[in-house]
Amino acid sequence: MSKLFFDHLIVWEEIDQEIKKVPLNREEKDELWKLLDEISANRILSSILDKLPLEHHEEFLDKFQKAPYDEGIFTYLKEKIGANIEELIKQEIGDLAYELLQDIKRKEN
Repeated sequence: MSKLFFDHLIVWEEIDQEIKKVPLNREEKDELWKLLDEISANRILSSILDKLPLEHHEEFLDKFQKAPYDEGIFTYLKEKIGANIEELIKQEIGDLAYELLQDIKRKEN
């Protein structure tokens, strides 16, 4: 997946440690990371759209489609949402990481 404006907020240290323990070959682990990237991007975008007023959805998605790596999107979102978007994203990633860790640990047992 290409670089996204919120990538610097995502930390997967615990997930990485757990994935390293799973008996998968390199190709399977790469596929797992690809899925994790897709799931996290979808969750983050969904949480942003949940907070962003409906009348700004099209404009936001247009900005995101044209330059998904542009960290200036944070400024736009702060203006439109009026909240700390970085904290919203960190919380969403934290929730997702917790869910994934629980799933991985259940599968190990």
